[in-house]
Amino acid sequence: MSIRTSPISRRTVLRGLGVSLALPWMESLAPSVQAAEATQAPRRMAFIFVPNGVHLPDWTPQRLGYGFDLPRTLAPLRRVQDDVTVISGLTHDKGRANGDGAGDHARSASVFLTGSQPRKTNGADIRSGISVDQVAAQAAGHLTRFPSLELGCEPGRSAGNCDSGYSCAYSSNIAWSSEATPVGKETNPRFVFSRLFGDGTPREQDKNAERREALRKSMLDYISEDAKRLQLKLAEADRAKLDEYLNGVREVERRIERTDDDPKLPDDVDYPIPSGTPSDYGEHIRLMCDMMVLAFQTDRTRIASFMFADAGSNRSYRQIEVSEGHHDLSHHRGDADKHAKLQKINQFHVTQLAYLLERLKATPDVMGGSLLDQSMVCYGSAISDGNRHNNENLPLLLAGGGGGTIDSGRHIRVAPETPACNLFMSMLDRFGTPVDFVGDSTGRLSGLQI
Repeated sequence: MSIRTSPISRRTVLRGLGVSLALPWMESLAPSVQAAEATQAPRRMAFIFVPNGVHLPDWTPQRLGYGFDLPRTLAPLRRVQDDVTVISGLTHDKGRANGDGAGDHARSASVFLTGSQPRKTNGADIRSGISVDQVAAQAAGHLTRFPSLELGCEPGRSAGNCDSGYSCAYSSNIAWSSEATPVGKETNPRFVFSRLFGDGTPREQDKNAERREALRKSMLDYISEDAKRLQLKLAEADRAKLDEYLNGVREVERRIERTDDDPKLPDDVDYPIPSGTPSDYGEHIRLMCDMMVLAFQTDRTRIASFMFADAGSNRSYRQIEVSEGHHDLSHHRGDADKHAKLQKINQFHVTQLAYLLERLKATPDVMGGSLLDQSMVCYGSAISDGNRHNNENLPLLLAGGGGGTIDSGRHIRVAPETPACNLFMSMLDRFGTPVDFVGDSTGRLSGLQI
């Protein structure tokens, strides 16, 4: 076993038995390396999709500008409110039927990051557009081990009819690397962990993981010698930082291991749970959020997408005392009881977002500050109200500072029918991968920075 680079660099990697563990930034960097990297602190970009729209009265702040009020649904964001920009008024026109009839849920997932009208088909001739995350990945993905990271909590299907003549590929994916190629998501935290920190080909990684499990050892056991040698080269503060980082990795590993002991779910649960994942949906989301934070922290990737659930998901939320299916409730027809239950589901989702943002904010970055300072996290749905299935005034927010380019902590309202893709154009500019258009964009979104 050996440390890949000398002198110490941010690219330092600890190795052993199929483990390749990149390190976070530390002050013990060689001065020349630190000076070179300090001028180009990487920015990160993430997109999070939730299905079925939201109950807008409990989502939309009443006040514009700084110090906006946090409605009930957004209340979990109170500790990161200054890092959040709520954007009202954005539209995804290509999520509308535009002559194609029913199928709003499938269109909502397909259009979320592409801004393109999907071809209505349940066959192999699917067509959408290249998603904004993949636009960035194709331009800058070569800078990291993984061009992008695609995560989810429901496995979905890649074929068949899932929504009024639309292929399941539309409902199950938000990332598209070409007009005809959705990028499949990973739903098992154990597999994501192995891919992020495993060494070699996927087959070699699987074999090494099996060997480690047979020996009942943590992957950290196999890089311990490298870690001990590295400790001798670090300043005292960085030794503590390394210990904290490795302990964090081990804690995530333990939480993944505990999923093997989870009890079986009741037979009447009507949503799919991938094998090897937590039975607790909130813990599943949080583990995936941890995977994203670790990937950004170690510069494994700078681009990620995450589907909390597939389009049209009818998952129930018994953990918050909502036994009805989400999709069924979204067709509320003005019923106050259904509104209240929808608000609880929406707030549950935002609570998981808050967990991610707080983790990013607590993680130091290369230039000082936090990962959240250097990130842009776009969260929301491409359906506004689940009962109307409308695609204007979407529930969208942007978290993070974008490397100091976003004046966050505000509620802003844009002109009606402003394409959501204008936001994506502005994000690509800040990410360093500008393009002439994305989907149905008409320009950049003004107002993100005063």
